[in-house]
Amino acid sequence: MKLLVTGGLGFIGSNFIKYMLNKHRDIAIINVDKMSYGSNPANLKDLKTDRRYSFIKGDISDRRSVQKLISNVDAIVNVAAETHVDRSISDPLPFLLSNTIGVFNFLAAIRNVNSKIRLVQVSTDEVYGSILNGSFKENACLMPSNPYSASKASADMFCLAYYRTYNLNITVTRCTNNFGPYQFPEKFIPKTIIRASMNLKVPLYGSGANIRDWIYVVDHCEALEKVLFYGKAGEIYNISAENEYSNIEIVKMILEIMDKPEHLIKFVTDRPGHDMRYSLDSSKIRKELGWNPAHSFKEALEETINWYLENEWWWRPLATERILHSTPWKLKW
Repeated sequence: MKLLVTGGLGFIGSNFIKYMLNKHRDIAIINVDKMSYGSNPANLKDLKTDRRYSFIKGDISDRRSVQKLISNVDAIVNVAAETHVDRSISDPLPFLLSNTIGVFNFLAAIRNVNSKIRLVQVSTDEVYGSILNGSFKENACLMPSNPYSASKASADMFCLAYYRTYNLNITVTRCTNNFGPYQFPEKFIPKTIIRASMNLKVPLYGSGANIRDWIYVVDHCEALEKVLFYGKAGEIYNISAENEYSNIEIVKMILEIMDKPEHLIKFVTDRPGHDMRYSLDSSKIRKELGWNPAHSFKEALEETINWYLENEWWWRPLATERILHSTPWKLKW
């Protein structure tokens, strides 16, 4: 199989590429990435000599580039996305271009070039919005609360519409919050680890009561593999590990593991449209595709903390003012 992975220099994309190449000897992967702020060539530096791997610098929001990219592939796993919610609130346009227009370009190109190409659209639990009780199933209404989740929800709708209208081989996945090695330092868990390691204050929105369901990135990669090979066209698969914790619980766990004092926590003004709780029902992928998470949350969190502490060479060049000094975002209206 010749597989195109988009956004492969990012967090989930690079972990997925490594996972697939380690597990499948008969697969060739083309990685296309526009090398924006969340991309890091160091994520895949150990693949330079692997003949099954190739890299192309490209932007999926460029329709002509997308048509060339899919000319000789069997399947696409679209991980490329602008994902930082704070950035989307500050400047929504890049999220529309990458997360919505980029996906539309793939749909149009597949329809024009080869309608048999398989597309796995990697989406997010945030498209459902907040839920105070229970968990969202795949048929729940979408209620995105910020520009990031709105751009992802729009892409999901285009994918399902193109499946129904043009019978394209498309599947959508919606996953909960990922954590693990190679996650961009602006994200919640790595930022907490990095700042705590430097004895800096750890900023926490509001009261820290917002709840997220966390999944170790390797478990997510295995779920994507299952969907790629066995998922049904036109279906949506929720992916969750049932690790629901409030943000303040996560920070306290990290500080405890790192033997750091809780007075490092600093409560800051909540961001606009901050959803209180995300929760997914992932019984469908477990029952139909036989997937289950293999890692316990606390063990994976300890491994993640150790990875960041042992790999300062990786995150130090990415440590911007916002990470080290909590510089606030400037909104663009």
